[in-house]
Amino acid sequence: MQPLPGPQPNLPFPLQQGEQVIQVVRRHWWFLWPFTVWLVLLAFAPVTEVIWFFDTIGIMDDLGWFFWIPALLWIGYWGIRALFNWYRYQNDIWVITNQRIVDVFRTNPFNKRVVTADLVNIQDMRVERRGLIATTLGFGDVICSTAAGMAGTFEITGIPHAEEVQLLMDKERDRERMRRV
Repeated sequence: MQPLPGPQPNLPFPLQQGEQVIQVVRRHWWFLWPFTVWLVLLAFAPVTEVIWFFDTIGIMDDLGWFFWIPALLWIGYWGIRALFNWYRYQNDIWVITNQRIVDVFRTNPFNKRVVTADLVNIQDMRVERRGLIATTLGFGDVICSTAAGMAGTFEITGIPHAEEVQLLMDKERDRERMRRV
């Protein structure tokens, strides 16, 4: 596979000299939307139930701000949780370049983890797909073992088309090894 056409994407790490981005991989949508829907339900279902209950017993109109301030704080709390869920999803990426694999993960704007592995140091790779949902939706994990043994396990988890990503990495690894010989 050729490097991405046009300008290189904006990445949260510097590229090495002569390095080109081949593919940017993100988790499957399954890791974002079900939990986000759950957070929205946690935000609005209790408020809706309380409104219905207070309206049924006839005191909703009398409560005014005594109800709406706590209700808005509750919805705001769960809204912030949903925002952080989206942020973590958007900032959990794997970048495959012509020289290395880079894992970038940010849980919030103040934390960042960057892990890299040179393609030539990857000894073997395998794809794992576990469970009905992963099989049905077509996502899996690519696990790479590097020269460092068990401490050198590099995992790309929950990605769509894991077999294609493994094949791409395998081709780039072989190309980089032949270039260095």
